[in-house]
Amino acid sequence: MSFAVIIPARFASTRFPGKPLADLQGKPMVQHVYERACESEASRVLIATDNQQIADVASGFGAEVCMTSADHPSGTDRLQQVVSDLGFYADDIVVNVQGDEPLVPARIINQVAHNLKAEPEASIATLSEPITDIESLLNPNVVKVVSDIRGMALYFSRAPIPWPRNEFADDPSRSSMPLDFPWQRHIGIYAYRVKLLNDFVKWSPAAVEETECLEQLRAMWNGARIHVAEADEQPPAGVDTPEDLERLRRLLEQGL
Repeated sequence: MSFAVIIPARFASTRFPGKPLADLQGKPMVQHVYERACESEASRVLIATDNQQIADVASGFGAEVCMTSADHPSGTDRLQQVVSDLGFYADDIVVNVQGDEPLVPARIINQVAHNLKAEPEASIATLSEPITDIESLLNPNVVKVVSDIRGMALYFSRAPIPWPRNEFADDPSRSSMPLDFPWQRHIGIYAYRVKLLNDFVKWSPAAVEETECLEQLRAMWNGARIHVAEADEQPPAGVDTPEDLERLRRLLEQGL
């Protein structure tokens, strides 16, 4: 099947300015992301940026670059500009791979693209992984997702969903995982049909999206179906801070 990968790469970051250009084993971080994406089955891999320095560096290592507006309110708006400027068709599939995920496995890029192709009812496909510790279940920075029997998302939340009422009623300060439910953490890789991107930028932010600070809820609010599957390979965490970068340097030194 044919799909494209788009890698948004912004220079401005509150916690880590210039993050895409941070050095990892002699290469800028965004180059690691690009090379991982090129290992996938994608027919086209692009870097979308609003920064000329990032564009120049990316062009220097051979990437196709699309310059985007600096005024986009979200990464989804940035993707939509790319598919619009480059004339993608409504039924084309694009995968959004974050520019701060230098160890993203090509296998899950392929997986999310194939899953969307196989589910004509869905406009978006994404992935998840099991939550195995109580700290992650209760952590609002870990986004939880619940899906139906067909793998379609029912809801995404920063709260523990579903809430294990009886277990926490009996032991409100419990320090172990409740039993008998496969809690899932959302992994932030998405495949989109281009029509969804074109629709998304016309929709106003939804109250539920603004409450949870989760952009995908705008799509669900407007009736879009999101397919969720457990990832074939669990990706290492991305880079949000300089401390995260040091952790990844150590992983790369170990040959990952």
